[in-house]
Amino acid sequence: MASTYLYRTSGTPTSQKKGTFSFWVKRSGLSSTTRLFNNHVTSVYYGYIDFTGGDKLRVAGDDAGTISVQTNRLFRDTNAWYHIVIAIDTTQSTAADRVKVYVNGEQETSFATSTYPSQNDNLNFLSTSASNGHVIGAYYNGSAYSGGFDGLMSHIHFIDGTAYAPTAFGETDSTTGIWKIKSTVSVTYGNNGWFVLKDGNNLSGSTVQDQSGEGNNFTASGTLTSLKDCPDNVFATLNPLARRLTTNDPTYLNTNSSLQAQTGNGQNNNAIATLGDLSKGKYYFECKVQTVGNDFGVGISDTPIPSDGSLDGSHEIIYKNDGTKWNGSAYVSYGASYTTGDIIGCAFDVTAGTISFYKNGVSQGTAATDLASSLVYGYTPGGYTNHGVMHFNFGNGYFGTTAVSSAQNPTDGIGIFEYSPPTNYRAICTKSINAQEYS
Repeated sequence: MASTYLYRTSGTPTSQKKGTFSFWVKRSGLSSTTRLFNNHVTSVYYGYIDFTGGDKLRVAGDDAGTISVQTNRLFRDTNAWYHIVIAIDTTQSTAADRVKVYVNGEQETSFATSTYPSQNDNLNFLSTSASNGHVIGAYYNGSAYSGGFDGLMSHIHFIDGTAYAPTAFGETDSTTGIWKIKSTVSVTYGNNGWFVLKDGNNLSGSTVQDQSGEGNNFTASGTLTSLKDCPDNVFATLNPLARRLTTNDPTYLNTNSSLQAQTGNGQNNNAIATLGDLSKGKYYFECKVQTVGNDFGVGISDTPIPSDGSLDGSHEIIYKNDGTKWNGSAYVSYGASYTTGDIIGCAFDVTAGTISFYKNGVSQGTAATDLASSLVYGYTPGGYTNHGVMHFNFGNGYFGTTAVSSAQNPTDGIGIFEYSPPTNYRAICTKSINAQEYS
């Protein structure tokens, strides 16, 4: 979403004292300031919610910084969907109750900064905005947009006139104990309230339709991408915190929540998925070569990958662009070479201990039959590149921002790939990993 954002101009608010923001968010890029929501009135009057360059959550703005609440907690898990609720009510007698921050149903109480509005303040944060003032996924300063959010967002609510608890939007699953989206949300949205990105894009042309019933639609700038990855079923992405070497970190480009990685000339390193420790089951993923560079490989590694580079490679199986494979100790002859534009499929069965690779849907044969015997922790998919660019599809159905052309599904129907996975091989997502049957 880094180059895509939503914007609208609001009208007269129901209240400038009370409001609620509720949204689910999955981060991609870290360590840079990215705006989640922005309400621009003038260059002095404003309000916003963002992640700071230090990966903290911040609620700030209004007339002279009347609100400045920033967590001590860091938000660096690029696999997790966070449910964030900001409840504002300046009528409260206790200052800390005037801006409450909740994450996954739990109230945050440890803050790096905690400046609250005065009691009964009318906040510009909740006021009528200037043209294009309500912005999701970017910052608007009155003439230009910046600070685009890098990641995914879903089920975004703004309530004008009421401060709600997170239980209005989420609930604990009685079986798993995991915080999840509430199937039925019953709230009063108010004049400027809205609910967007409920199911896919809800697009009509460039209009993102408000699902609250208030008719407060947004306009989309850029191209919204509707992915399979959602709070109810989390798909693997790439993890910028996990890498084989401490130098030459790959660049995780701003497309579809870290599914594209590149390195510079002479800069070799791994790109590793977030969902790892796969110790049983059958899984399939694809990697499309955008630039093959000097060196390129796709495969799996026993996890965790140490950041000091100490892994000796004995628990890695890699299919390299020159057609060789890494068998744990050396590169040996294996299959066809591949280059820019080719799609490499990887099917591995950790329970049986086998792994096979595919070039553009054609099997290159079994690459190993002893994965289980050498397993220490569990396998994580990924690859490595030197001066190359790789696009991964763990089942979301995209290479970068381009949808797969043939849309093939695995046996269980969860996920979309360019080529059909082998029978009973699954996409790498939480529903597949947590399934009870691994046939």
